[in-house]
Amino acid sequence: MTALSFVFAFVLMLGVLVFVHELGHFLVAKLFDVKVLKFSLGFGPAIGIGRWRLAFTRGETEYVVAWFPLGGFVKMLGENPEDEVREASAGEVAEGVAPPAADGTGGQALCAMPIDPADIPRAFNNKPVWQRLLVLFAGPGMNLLLPVVIFIGALAVGMPRPEPVIGTIEPGSPAAKAGLAVGDRVVAVGGTQVQWWDDVEDDLRARPGESVAIRVQRDAQTIDTSLSLEDRTGMDAVGAPAQIGWAGLGHSRLAAVVGIPTADAPANETELRSGDRVVAVAGEAVEDWVGFASRYAGAGRGGTVAVRVERLEGGQTKPKTLELKLPALGSVEALGAVPATVLVAGTTPGSPADKAELRAGDLIVAVDGAPVGSFAAFSELVRASGGRALQIAYARAGERHEIRVQPQMLEADTGLGIPEERYLIGITAHAAAVQGAVGIDQETNPLVAVPRAAGMTAELTKTFLAGLKRLVSGDVSRKQLAGPIGIAEIAHNAFEQGWFAYLTTLILISINLAVLNLLPIPVLDGGQALLIAIEGVKRSPLSMRTRDIVQQIGVTVMVMLMGLAFWNDLSRHWSRFVDWVRHSAGL
Repeated sequence: MTALSFVFAFVLMLGVLVFVHELGHFLVAKLFDVKVLKFSLGFGPAIGIGRWRLAFTRGETEYVVAWFPLGGFVKMLGENPEDEVREASAGEVAEGVAPPAADGTGGQALCAMPIDPADIPRAFNNKPVWQRLLVLFAGPGMNLLLPVVIFIGALAVGMPRPEPVIGTIEPGSPAAKAGLAVGDRVVAVGGTQVQWWDDVEDDLRARPGESVAIRVQRDAQTIDTSLSLEDRTGMDAVGAPAQIGWAGLGHSRLAAVVGIPTADAPANETELRSGDRVVAVAGEAVEDWVGFASRYAGAGRGGTVAVRVERLEGGQTKPKTLELKLPALGSVEALGAVPATVLVAGTTPGSPADKAELRAGDLIVAVDGAPVGSFAAFSELVRASGGRALQIAYARAGERHEIRVQPQMLEADTGLGIPEERYLIGITAHAAAVQGAVGIDQETNPLVAVPRAAGMTAELTKTFLAGLKRLVSGDVSRKQLAGPIGIAEIAHNAFEQGWFAYLTTLILISINLAVLNLLPIPVLDGGQALLIAIEGVKRSPLSMRTRDIVQQIGVTVMVMLMGLAFWNDLSRHWSRFVDWVRHSAGL
């Protein structure tokens, strides 16, 4: 079933992308009355068994679904530069072979393509330059239009998006100093109304070192305050180090996972342990750290309070449930418990964390003297370090320790099966976050939905172009270039996450395909358009020798890129392949 879903996810995604791309060429060619000989989805012979074939002819065009799905094409009359489309003379056959000579010798193949006189103006290379350019740009244009259409549909149905509700406030952060609280709904930033959490985060991160006005709604009360944002090194939208404004706000809520950072904490006198996840207090279920802290404080002072926790021990994958009795001290601070935001679950052998002797159960509490309030903030600090050594404070068995750890460039999974090189220290952490408030972004008015969908597509395209620039400059590893195997993995992993993730991935790859096809590489649409534009400027066709040289360069570049992509695909699975060969050979 896994193999079938893998093939289905890949073929469906690639089929949609190729069909949309080639449909763009086809429709605009028909619009300008270019004779289209064949529309093929895939390469090679038509899919078929016996006499049955996935191919048919309607009018002057043959429509085919071929066996090899990695692409497709639209074949137009006079599309190839070497085809000099002209009227057939008497006795000539459609294949372009001259009739026998007067002395009886056989005819010779012609460079020209003899056709029906009525079709001569319909040949692609006989059309005006601007029409040929539009035919070429129509393919990438349709790949950019597809995300707009999907976004319009998603907005009509309703897209889940994070609401601007504060889920986390890091201790000692600008947000904590400004008096903001978990549960506050952000209404405006810098005088501008905000609707979603992304608006809040993008605005704050774009203001390093600035003081910005912020308005929040707390119950029925509206509060205006000011945030003095820190100027901190973080990561931009494409994963490059950048100076960002840091407020210490997070959307995700802290899970009710307990950390006990000091040996003299009253919690150490109980059966409570670092890593325990609190699921109920006094019989009432809790969802996050705020719920735990609130219910524990509600028990007052004196006596005990019943707490139910889940605990993983040893190599267990399923936690066991424990009923504990804790002293009622009035607050979790008095108990000496803190949220286990970065509780080490394990370390990668040979990694910086492993060499520094960090171990499972260690609670990371500070980096470079600043408290760690969320795993997201800790992760960004490490990734943005540039390899600089970090002073990390952690608690083990109630005792505080400090070590220096120098992050290394290591491969990390991006979530879709394609690794990305990042600065890491090599730890895995227990899940310490709970999803924040989520709302539905719905828009059924096309006059509003269409511009919004176009804007969302434009933003993604802008981000992709920035990433492509970093790839070309070498700031991003070439290992991130994926070939067919990598794309199939991405499609399959997204499909397993659900239709929303699948459509999101389809959007990203469609934009990818559009931009790459516009590159000025001769075998791509952008390269062909450049050659046609040059012919338009010089008002005469390029010589066949010039075209051949340019095409050879283009093919060489594409072969090199495809070779690199295939190598990246294979290298990611090389060790698994070697193990399979050894197993098959009984070695």
